[in-house]
Amino acid sequence: MSKKDYYEILGVSKSAEADELKKAYRKKAIQFHPDKNPGNKEAEEKFKEAAEAYEVLSDPQKKARYDQYGHAGMGNMGGGAGGYGGGYGGMNMEDIFSNFGDIFGGGFGGGNRQGGRRVNRGSNLRIKVKLTLEEIAKGVEKKIKVQKYISCDSCNGTGARNSSAYSNCKTCNGRGTVTRIQNTILGQMQTTTTCPSCGGDGQTITDKCKTCFGDGIVRGEEVITINIPAGALEGMQMSLNGRGNAGARSGVNGDLLVLIEEEEHPHLKRDAINLIYDLFLNFADVALGTSIEVPTLEGKAKIKIEPGTPAGKVLRLKGKGLPDVQSYAKGDLLVNVNVWTPTTLTADEKKTLEKLRESLNFKPDLTKKTKSWFDRMKEYFE
Repeated sequence: MSKKDYYEILGVSKSAEADELKKAYRKKAIQFHPDKNPGNKEAEEKFKEAAEAYEVLSDPQKKARYDQYGHAGMGNMGGGAGGYGGGYGGMNMEDIFSNFGDIFGGGFGGGNRQGGRRVNRGSNLRIKVKLTLEEIAKGVEKKIKVQKYISCDSCNGTGARNSSAYSNCKTCNGRGTVTRIQNTILGQMQTTTTCPSCGGDGQTITDKCKTCFGDGIVRGEEVITINIPAGALEGMQMSLNGRGNAGARSGVNGDLLVLIEEEEHPHLKRDAINLIYDLFLNFADVALGTSIEVPTLEGKAKIKIEPGTPAGKVLRLKGKGLPDVQSYAKGDLLVNVNVWTPTTLTADEKKTLEKLRESLNFKPDLTKKTKSWFDRMKEYFE
């Protein structure tokens, strides 16, 4: 596929001068910047395309060669058109920011020139997402409706009523920066700062958009898909680049910060990647033994209670816990056996227990070593 004309890419004529080329490139760079179009490969290619066009047309020698021979004449200009080796797809983002960072200004990272043109960045948003243990166990995709600032459709985020509703800033004469010279005891000191009148834009809006009143952003909402990994932890924060508030006047979006909250489960408690279930049995069940179902995140599981099971014994159901968000490990379900003591008894029940009270098997045998609950838990984790 043939490459597009560099002038067409930037939307300028062949007679465009340096300032016009810079403004045209800055407009394209902001429109297709990766921070403003997260995950959009087409926008990334257009961003690189514009950088290559500007790199050639802003260099008098390369521009003259391109005007005479077109793309065919760029092969010997330092590793392919624009010097990036192989056209749009071969360009490196770090090289673009390094070479043209002064055009982006501090708002885009890589362009830290003091007094460079400013690019407005939208503020970050923070939302909370509640998850059940079942959702945490498997991971989940959530679609969240977020109230936020979005780009104004009426003016495409520029804040101006139309493309001719601009004039050069009278303070900086379109440069976006102002230079001040101060006399000090060490001599004259020159400082360059962002223009206070236009905020570094170099232009002022003469006819503002009637919808956003010149801000380029309006209140709206967006449905955002959030993929939450299995094993997410309470308090964990995820960052979605470029999904926060839109930046004013064709700026870049802020980020969306997602804070994970865990809903309380009706039966199970979480301990890191393990789950804990308190099982209450009557004395007959633990003395005689029984089979019983306990809840898990995948339904019910039947476990066997051996005769003579002491209160406080911990039974382990391996692999019935939660996955570790940072590894392939998976926790267990720990079933803590409790003996339930009745508070009301019938006359017959009291007589039966009175008979059993004097039985030798019902008297505590202190000669046998009985482990405490803490000893059993310590033994389990060793």
